[in-house]
Amino acid sequence: MGGAAIFDLDRTLLQGGTGPLLSRAMYDLGVVTRKLPGEKYLYGLFDTLGENLPSIILARQATLVARGRDGASFDEAALQAAEAIAAVIHPFALTLIEQHKAAGRPVVLATTTPYHLIRPLAERLGIDHVIATRYNLTEDGRFDGSLAGRFVWSRGKLAAVREWATENDIDLEDSFAYSDSIYDLPLLSAVGHPSAVNPDPRLSVYAVARGWPIVHFDVSPGVLKVPVIGVELQRLLFLSMPSFATPYARFDVGGTQNIPRTGPAILVGNHRSYFDIPAMIQMMRPTGRTGRILAKKELFDVPVVGALATALGGIAVDRTKGGTESFEQAVLALEGGEMVCLLPQGTIPRGRAFYDPVLKGRTGAARLAAITGAPVIPFGVWGSEHVWPRSSPVPRVLNLTDPPTVRVRVGPAVEGLTLGPRSAAADTRRIMAAIVDCLPPEAREEREPTEDEIRLATPGR
Repeated sequence: MGGAAIFDLDRTLLQGGTGPLLSRAMYDLGVVTRKLPGEKYLYGLFDTLGENLPSIILARQATLVARGRDGASFDEAALQAAEAIAAVIHPFALTLIEQHKAAGRPVVLATTTPYHLIRPLAERLGIDHVIATRYNLTEDGRFDGSLAGRFVWSRGKLAAVREWATENDIDLEDSFAYSDSIYDLPLLSAVGHPSAVNPDPRLSVYAVARGWPIVHFDVSPGVLKVPVIGVELQRLLFLSMPSFATPYARFDVGGTQNIPRTGPAILVGNHRSYFDIPAMIQMMRPTGRTGRILAKKELFDVPVVGALATALGGIAVDRTKGGTESFEQAVLALEGGEMVCLLPQGTIPRGRAFYDPVLKGRTGAARLAAITGAPVIPFGVWGSEHVWPRSSPVPRVLNLTDPPTVRVRVGPAVEGLTLGPRSAAADTRRIMAAIVDCLPPEAREEREPTEDEIRLATPGR
């Protein structure tokens, strides 16, 4: 006797509800010629605030729309809607479904949406079982306007899931359940591993009180979105850090139009100072996007700081284990359409090496590009070391009368990458050369640094 993975559909596997997409398909095909009263308003309210009693009343009355129609009359609309809905299913939800399958758990879709409308979508997603509201058919195969069995909602959904679990020898205590709605509280409370997904305000409060995980399938696992408003914490950080928030530094940022506004992208830059992170924030702010930033595991081991770094979308790199786990997380983020940011040098060069005009980097970015096909976007940071030199444990925040300028330039996507399994080293050299091209001319000059310069670039001196 094992467990299952049970997923709600609307506002759980996808951002909004399936109602508008199903309705559009039925209108387009002429299956339905009139709209239910207040339909558009209720769909909008549902998408914004979550499940509500008016939307449930609408769903319950939908049996009247089907009354008198042939049982197969909605099949084509359901197939058309399945195409549209599958396109907006959260990518990280699909990944979790595959993980549950790999663990040997049957995946179940438990939804109020009528079975005959949602079955094609479940088949397309590879879901094993569907527990949904069913409409009753007459002897001649027509819908009669009544339900066949219970209305699969709230306690009715739990009862239907329990019946299915008994029939299939499933232990709910060993099962996982995912939902956005306070009305699914009976189901969530009945399983051993509940998760609140994109929860409505009431479920957010309840999940926090019970210590349940709050997750969002539209961002990488572990990334925090602020409850109720649904804004990623990293986005709030960006909004709270305009350039004037650091009066001890000026920013000169250019080329941000080269950063794709949608889809996966790998941002790669040089590493000159701990102040590179604020410089990267100023670079990313105009794009309206957030990113998954790879950083040393040691940062994530610091109490409070590590948890905050994870919530902000950071990915810990454990070099003692070859960085395998962080690489897999970065691949997952890119496959989910996110942006990944890394500094191939791995650490800030020390002493005389800090002034080497030839940048040397690790092969992670090249290997990520080879696996995912994501474009590699180079950027160059210059001057951040004047704000926070390697020799100092803290930034120079008192230089307010003549603050140094931190220059950031973003270049076009790196061209000429082979993207082959044996070409990571050669591709890395191309990537590092593209980063150098984003730096000012003096960065490419071969020169002997002074003793003072070497001291500033050496920790603890």
